[in-house]
Amino acid sequence: MGVLEPDISGGALRLRVKAVPGAKQDAIVGALGDRLKVRIAQPAEGGRANRAICELIERTIGTKGVRVEMVSGASSAEKVLRIENVDEATIRRSLGID
Repeated sequence: MGVLEPDISGGALRLRVKAVPGAKQDAIVGALGDRLKVRIAQPAEGGRANRAICELIERTIGTKGVRVEMVSGASSAEKVLRIENVDEATIRRSLGID
């Protein structure tokens, strides 16, 4: 498995993430094995870090209409996000995934 793979429903991609909440600032660190390491300033309380991760990915991709949602790992450091309305090359370039 890779960091980015097709979603089984088609038309979207899944991004595997390793989350580090409570960091000094939001940052996409880079690939860490089969996951993208993301530092987020929000604490892991009440889903705040999860929302912040999705928003950070959307902002970083920066394409109008892109939609990011968490599909698994809401209470875990290892998460899977579903990304819609953007092509794989744009995601890879924006997030620094190769």
